[in-house]
Amino acid sequence: MSNHSILIRDVPESERPRERLMEVGATALSNQELIAILLGSGSKGFSSLSLATNVLKHFEGISLLRDATINELTTITGIGNAKAIQLMAALELGKRIQTYKARDQYVVKSPEDGANFLMEDFRGLHQEHFVALYLNTKNQIIHRQTIFIGSLNSSIVHPREVFKEAIKRSAASVICAHNHPSGDPSPSNEDIQVTRRLYESGKVIGIELLDHLVIGDQKFISLKEKGYL
Repeated sequence: MSNHSILIRDVPESERPRERLMEVGATALSNQELIAILLGSGSKGFSSLSLATNVLKHFEGISLLRDATINELTTITGIGNAKAIQLMAALELGKRIQTYKARDQYVVKSPEDGANFLMEDFRGLHQEHFVALYLNTKNQIIHRQTIFIGSLNSSIVHPREVFKEAIKRSAASVICAHNHPSGDPSPSNEDIQVTRRLYESGKVIGIELLDHLVIGDQKFISLKEKGYL
């Protein structure tokens, strides 16, 4: 019997997700089937579909799988270093593709647009990250720069660090943002002081500070909307 005459029922269970993807496309496959394909093959006593089920049960779906580590994956029965590395590589590639698409000619028309651009990256961070987004005259983001990592302090967030990059990139305006790891985006007095200092510096230089966003857990506060600039 030639390879061309093999029927789907003759294909080992661990290989069927691949066959289904070829026939119906990736979007029609379940999370279990997609993970089974990434794993490539089963291990002793487990098909790739069984291993995929173990992975999904461990992470209670795909939401928590996004932040999986090699050590965590290898605690799952049947998942060794090789399979854990395959999954990690696929997860990282997915993150990069999502980020690339989201930032291709990204236009900021509102505080929500700026927050949405950063929200996913800030999720789960345990330290404050102060970031500047540099925009052109069409309000498109042309560059993103992490200015510093750590507790916000007006002596650390110096205007020259923010606007030096703006001048280098010929930016028309800047949006600053930082996260609150606590999840509560309520601005502190330090946040307000930093905002006013940056705003006044921008006026002198001629590069407008459009907003300062404080981002918490799936929510944010615009200091512009609050009247602080």
